[in-house]
Amino acid sequence: MFIRLAQEYREFVKDLVMNLQALAIVLEKRGYIASCYTCGTQLNSASFMVSLGDNHLIRFLVSDYGITWTEMQDDRELMKLEGAEAISQLEELANLVKYQIKSVDSKTPKYDQSLLVH
Repeated sequence: MFIRLAQEYREFVKDLVMNLQALAIVLEKRGYIASCYTCGTQLNSASFMVSLGDNHLIRFLVSDYGITWTEMQDDRELMKLEGAEAISQLEELANLVKYQIKSVDSKTPKYDQSLLVH
């Protein structure tokens, strides 16, 4: 049973990494500074980062060892979540991108911080 659960978790991590890569691409196309780095081709870990402007940074780490969401502003940690709570914040970030309103006179996206849970 435990071997099966470990394999399912590895597959889950792989799916999550692929989704993070896609999210980084979409965010970049929307004008955000975003990246998703993986080690090798196995997709067993990733480091995802996005700058939401005004020194506001999101870092999401996923690996066989765990899942972490860290939100920082002005080099101070605002929030750190792990596991399912961290993944839920990704949904909030995806919704932010989906429903964002771009500034009419600026190429920089407007970001409504109230969309993320603090």
